[in-house]
Amino acid sequence: MTVRRGAASGPAFTIADVARTATFEQAVTVADAALRRRCVPRTGVYLADAALEFRASVLEITGRSAHGLSRARRALAFADGRGQLPGESVSRIRLWELGFRHIDLQVKVPGPARTNYYVDFAFHDVRAFGEFDGTMKYIDGRLTDGRSTAEVFDREKQREDWIRGTTQYRYGRWGWPHTSTAKSLGDRLSAFGIRPPG
Repeated sequence: MTVRRGAASGPAFTIADVARTATFEQAVTVADAALRRRCVPRTGVYLADAALEFRASVLEITGRSAHGLSRARRALAFADGRGQLPGESVSRIRLWELGFRHIDLQVKVPGPARTNYYVDFAFHDVRAFGEFDGTMKYIDGRLTDGRSTAEVFDREKQREDWIRGTTQYRYGRWGWPHTSTAKSLGDRLSAFGIRPPG
């Protein structure tokens, strides 16, 4: 595919450079964010065709040099714009290292009164959900909508109770300390009875 000069070319060159030179975790995190900005116009919608086109543009650029080409291809193949936060990107890498192969992202679960909840990760083959919990969701005023930390915690608990009760899935949460290694995340998930299949 030939790269079309325009709105996509600047970001595509940036992602190509990062994918060739950065660590796998860094490259995936940056590529996830770029895909999200371009391919997620609103919650619950992922423009897969746009993601494929943008990924092809980046791959065309990376293919102009052999330097870091295999590294870039690996990161871009793994990237997914449905990941909302850097912690989710790193979590997905650790989950893959643990042996989870069927990981669904930002999964919709019907809530009460015609609302919808979205869960970061679903592992349908082991009937479980997972969520990366950054502390910002509880303390950043832009994310709490003026609610106190206690109110945010209570709302999260009610949300989790509803999801577990209506789906009968196991439900695990983790944060940055658990993503340092695959073993750390695996130990955390095991505490919730969540293990990779097989």
